[in-house]
Amino acid sequence: MDKVKEIEATFNHGISLAERKNVVVTGVKKIESFDNEEFLMDTTLGFLSIKGEGLEIIKLDTYQGNVSIKGRVDSIIYTDTGVKKNKEESFLGKLFK
Repeated sequence: MDKVKEIEATFNHGISLAERKNVVVTGVKKIESFDNEEFLMDTTLGFLSIKGEGLEIIKLDTYQGNVSIKGRVDSIIYTDTGVKKNKEESFLGKLFK
């Protein structure tokens, strides 16, 4: 377990966007969800949401924490970890009503 924390601590986080259609994100701990319109990733500096059209993974390096995405990028937003929890609770709340 300590090795996992040690590896996560060494990830440097960065975003590179070229021509609004190629994104490289470093420091990714986990991809929470993705489809052709949105990627939600847990990075070393918080949750990152990338929205657009025709998004797809080009390269995924789980050992180094690098993700390459291509497609039209409309927004890149950082969200607080509390936002994700509230979203999950509201989904579960709706499910069990």
